[in-house]
Amino acid sequence: MHPNPVFRPRQDDLAALFVREIGFAALFATTPDGPRVAHAPIVLSEDGASLRFHLARGNSLAKHLDGAAALAVVQGPDAYVSASWYAAPDQVPTWNYVAIEMEGTVHKLDDAGLVAQLDTLSAQQEARVGATPPWTRDKMNPAIFSKMTGAITGFEMRIMAWRPTFKLSQDKAPDERERVAAGIEASGHGALAHLIRHLGGDRDKT
Repeated sequence: MHPNPVFRPRQDDLAALFVREIGFAALFATTPDGPRVAHAPIVLSEDGASLRFHLARGNSLAKHLDGAAALAVVQGPDAYVSASWYAAPDQVPTWNYVAIEMEGTVHKLDDAGLVAQLDTLSAQQEARVGATPPWTRDKMNPAIFSKMTGAITGFEMRIMAWRPTFKLSQDKAPDERERVAAGIEASGHGALAHLIRHLGGDRDKT
């Protein structure tokens, strides 16, 4: 998390909205073998209190996560900011980005919990891609599905702390922020430029 509080989102639900929209996280934990990271699709509970995910049983984190403290990081859009885009002198380059950290304790799911996580995950993503009809596990041979789920482990992390960073040039004047947005857009990062224009000016309204 960036130390400058100006980069904290003002909207209480914005971080959860981004986590649900992106739906993929890096999960970090310390293991007897050293620090490890896994990458997995995630499901955030409706109340934002827990995160569910699954990993291959052979993943280097899978055998160490039950009962462990972990950090989940969801990365949003990011891009380099050239100092040449500012009108004001004596500026330096920087990087604008969106990142949400969630810290908590992880517990292993039982078989029913794993299947529920998979069902929820596939239903959410099938709706997003507009599959018609959407894929469900009912299309699979139950024995094959059971064999495949036997190769993965489901987990739930109870979120104890949220640490979101939305670094969108909020520390710059509106005209400078628009110059940054235009430069970022021209460099092919339209999503980040949109966020700078629509969220980066929230501090101007106070």
